[in-house]
Amino acid sequence: MKLRSRRRAPGVSRRCRITTASGADRPHRRRVAATALLLLLVPVASGAPDRADVLRVVARGRAGAYELAVTVRSPDRDCDHYADWWEVVSEDGQLLHRRVLMHSHPDEQPFTRPDGPVALAPDRTVVVRAHFHPTGYGGAVLRGSVARGFAAWPDAPAGFAAGLERVPPLPTECWR
Repeated sequence: MKLRSRRRAPGVSRRCRITTASGADRPHRRRVAATALLLLLVPVASGAPDRADVLRVVARGRAGAYELAVTVRSPDRDCDHYADWWEVVSEDGQLLHRRVLMHSHPDEQPFTRPDGPVALAPDRTVVVRAHFHPTGYGGAVLRGSVARGFAAWPDAPAGFAAGLERVPPLPTECWR
């Protein structure tokens, strides 16, 4: 490698670039490393609350008695900070099914937990979301049906079915 400077008009600072033997420009490694570090720190520095994201839903079984395997990603640390359930909610905000999670998963991310039977018609559109203790709902949500599949629902209304946070079944303990 050699350093090559570009010609500039008088009074304009000179900037050096690292080039390969072929003369092609390569980005300066320190600048790339600093940018990558900044991108990693932005979510931490933003002060955004911890949330649990639903990444995938797989349904097996038959109409009215499906087993749903839900994949969740969350910043679990311990029993004071963990994804404590995933749930299936109707479009009008009624709780249809909840899978309570009895311990945190700090070393297993993302994780998948199945549950059922879930009483659904194949073409019924539902919302699948996760809850994070202690910050609540607010992570990525999937919407869809067994027949059509599930996809991200980025336009979920703020506060959608927020009252379900107090509806049983709720976690009674967390295994340490």
